[in-house]
Amino acid sequence: MAAKAAPVRPAPPPRAARAPAPPNYRTASGSFVAPIKQAPERASATITANGMVSSRLNKRMAELGLCSRREADDWIAQGWVKVNGQVAAMGVQVLPTDRIDVDKVAQGFQEQRVTILLNKPIGYVSGQAEDGHTPAVALINPRTHWRDDPSRNRFSPPQLRGLAPAGRLDIDSVGLLVLTQDGRVARQIIGEDSEMEKEYLVRVVYQAPGQAVPRHPSERSAPLQEIDERDPVSTNVQAVFPPALLARLRHGLSLDGEPLKPAKVDWQNPEQLRFVLTEGKKRQIRRMCELVGLKVVGLKRIRIGRVTLGNLPVGQWRYLSPSERF
Repeated sequence: MAAKAAPVRPAPPPRAARAPAPPNYRTASGSFVAPIKQAPERASATITANGMVSSRLNKRMAELGLCSRREADDWIAQGWVKVNGQVAAMGVQVLPTDRIDVDKVAQGFQEQRVTILLNKPIGYVSGQAEDGHTPAVALINPRTHWRDDPSRNRFSPPQLRGLAPAGRLDIDSVGLLVLTQDGRVARQIIGEDSEMEKEYLVRVVYQAPGQAVPRHPSERSAPLQEIDERDPVSTNVQAVFPPALLARLRHGLSLDGEPLKPAKVDWQNPEQLRFVLTEGKKRQIRRMCELVGLKVVGLKRIRIGRVTLGNLPVGQWRYLSPSERF
């Protein structure tokens, strides 16, 4: 009688390759901390079983004013952040009741960061160099440091590292531009939830290309003044500009399909308007003015929050002093 053949067992599946271990991170003091395990990707905010809303650690740190999200990621990667006494993992979710501690090393780096106020001239771009134009940060050097700067800070090249504009100022605009290494300052000025006031002085001429000036619904049927595009009103603009259009500048305009937030707009003199905005769309004031037949011929920012341009000369800069707050 023939022997039965032994059953053939399937070959075991090949072992998955082991993922390379993450590198250690060196702290500022020179010691190593253990590799930080990457937490699984989660939504930026979730609701727990008890109804509390959790959020990613970097977002929560920014909300608390500890730093920017980018700084938070750097600190977490270095092992400088603890949640409830434990070194935090990148991307971890936290609750509002969780305790967040930041190592003094990170705090020390933050204290050394500077914020600079520049009176930007025409012809400089706020951010990176573009179309052959020089970035405003090129003006930050010892020669252009305002000699009447009330702070005691001294310029050093490391202060240029990571120095970035907190908000934009068009190439053809002048005035207050904030450059900072501090993510907290940037978030305060241009963060998603920021409603910080920015004040501008705006010189205008009045023109309505090829047509009569539009009438606002609140105006009665008064005759409209015909404005020739080739000969705009450049003196005593206030006398011919309809009050109803001034009201539209304050509230009622839309840009990019979205209604604008209310703005403060008043005549500073017969040819110059004063704008106070709490948002910063690209070329917002110029585009607002175009919608009501005005053309901007000069724009100067004089205030951001509680910090004013003051007597700072054009093309020069100073440090934000420890006593100043936006």
